[in-house]
Amino acid sequence: MKSDGIKKQQVISVSISLLVLAFLYFSFDIAPKKNKALEKSRTLNAEATSIQNLVREARPEIGDDFKIIEALMIELEDAQEDSSRIEVEERIASQWYELGHPEISAYYAQEIAEKKESADSWAIAGTTYVIAMKGTEKEKVKTWTFNRAVGAFENAISIEPENIDHKINLALTYVENPPSENPMKGIVSLRTLNEKYPDNVKVLNQLGRLSLQTGQIENALKRLKSAELIESNNRTTQCLLAETYIKLGDQVNGKVYQDKCLNNKN
Repeated sequence: MKSDGIKKQQVISVSISLLVLAFLYFSFDIAPKKNKALEKSRTLNAEATSIQNLVREARPEIGDDFKIIEALMIELEDAQEDSSRIEVEERIASQWYELGHPEISAYYAQEIAEKKESADSWAIAGTTYVIAMKGTEKEKVKTWTFNRAVGAFENAISIEPENIDHKINLALTYVENPPSENPMKGIVSLRTLNEKYPDNVKVLNQLGRLSLQTGQIENALKRLKSAELIESNNRTTQCLLAETYIKLGDQVNGKVYQDKCLNNKN
């Protein structure tokens, strides 16, 4: 039934928005609205691939399921009002995600964001692009999704400049795919955020996670203990502390924080 499909899509949308990693922001320019159409045109002309190419390449992989997409596209063509188009685009985004093509799902999430013009909708689009970027081995798709993720998070920041989650998301996008001309951009962004918001637990957790990934275990412990002092019952902090203590060879504290991590339902 249609209502079931909408409900299913809403669940998937919420899951996507909760999925990825908290991220961050270092610097960006907010373009005047009158320049946005021109900037979008330039960006599209310079992109590594296109939605048409992605759909064409995906079609043989999904076989008969493409008939569902075709039916939805006909429905989209018939939709006149933005509200109707958004409802159909949400179903298209959901369908492509279920079919294992988050890069195409993200494109339709972006189409929705351009109509809604809300920070949350841009954040969902950016998050879905990041999921696609992390899941592909195709360089052209990685480049395409990276650039669009950056743009989506920058739009979210321009709407909600005080929302630190969007800034963390942008920074972690750069961490996941460091620019060749500035490979430390994402990490520097996180450090800059930490200087501006020293008591933000999400930033401290991300810095602790990155320290663990790069083998800086003592530094990770310092960051995470600082986070714990600010918010003692933060599950992410507890889980990361468990990993940190185990890597330090402290099995006793490792077990303590493993139990806290597993039993924390927050």
